[in-house]
Amino acid sequence: MTRYLRSFKLAVLIIFTLVCLLSCGGGGRKNFVISESRSYEASLFRQNCAICHGPEADGKTLSDGTLVPGLRQGEFKYRSAGEIYRHISEGGNGMVPFRNQLTEREINMLVEFVQSDLRGGVR
Repeated sequence: MTRYLRSFKLAVLIIFTLVCLLSCGGGGRKNFVISESRSYEASLFRQNCAICHGPEADGKTLSDGTLVPGLRQGEFKYRSAGEIYRHISEGGNGMVPFRNQLTEREINMLVEFVQSDLRGGVR
């Protein structure tokens, strides 16, 4: 009886461990891949933002040595929708303003894209 109980406990422990591993690693949320997306927002990003923020929004260093921040993770300078909207629209800190290149709707779409797709809802 004790051998059966020990085997049962071991089996439960192994199953629990596998479930934990799958939920933490392979089974978790997959990063949004901009280059594979056909969404209008991803297209806007590729056309207007990728040149500085990188093709997958991970940030990059420009040829003049300027460090452009990634938009996916880290300590975000602009967190709220209003802050992100203002920065896209007005520019600043080396970024050009997009208020004359993008419509208000497109800027709002990019704000949502950054918050939901790139940051996975982290604000």
